[in-house]
Amino acid sequence: MIDFNEELKKFKPILEVEQAEDAIYKNDLKDITDVVEEMMKELKNTKN
Repeated sequence: MIDFNEELKKFKPILEVEQAEDAIYKNDLKDITDVVEEMMKELKNTKN
């Protein structure tokens, strides 16, 4: 039978996954809220 706790102790993520995580967390990506807020600011500026 598999000892999951023992297997988890041996687990090491592959380097590519760690690199991807770093890139994702360091990147300040816009989400839909940011996009809508920016659009609203632009709309207000064009009306004034």
